Amino acid sequence: MRDLNKVMLIGNLTRDPELRSTNSGQTVASFSVATNRSWNDAQGNRQDAVEYIDVVAWGKLAEIVGQIYRKGRRTYVEGRFQTRSWEQDGIKRYKTEVIASDLILLDRAPAGEVAPLQNNVSTEASAQPVAAVDPLATAADEINIEDIPF
Repeated sequence: MRDLNKVMLIGNLTRDPELRSTNSGQTVASFSVATNRSWNDAQGNRQDAVEYIDVVAWGKLAEIVGQIYRKGRRTYVEGRFQTRSWEQDGIKRYKTEVIASDLILLDRAPAGEVAPLQNNVSTEASAQPVAAVDPLATAADEINIEDIPF
C-alpha cells in the first residue's frame, strides 16, 4: 500500500508573492492563501473561520507566480504538505507548507493589469502545462513550454 500526500485548495492570496533565489540559482516563490469556511452551529447561528496556508512554488512555476500572482487574486493550488524544522534561540521550530505542483488562477486580472492568455500551470509530468504568457510581451519574453522542468 502506498501513502498519499495531496492538498487541493481554493482561496485568495493574502499578499503578493515573495520571490527569492537559492544559492544554486533555483527560483522559489512564497505566498499565502486564505480559505474560508462557513457553517451553522447548534443554535443555528452562522459561524465563519479562515485558514491561512503558506504555499511554496519552485523553478519555472515560481517564475510564473512572480509574473501573474498578486494579493487578492483567487487561485486553485494543488500540491503536497511538507514540514521543515530549524532551531532558533535554542528552540526547535516547525513550519508546514504546501509545495505547489499545479496552480490555476480562477479570476480575471484586475483592471489595468494584462491577463495571461492561459492560467493553468503545472509541474507534474502527467499534466499538460500551459505557461502564462503576456500578450503584449515580445517573443523573447515569452515562457516556452519546453523550458518548464519535468
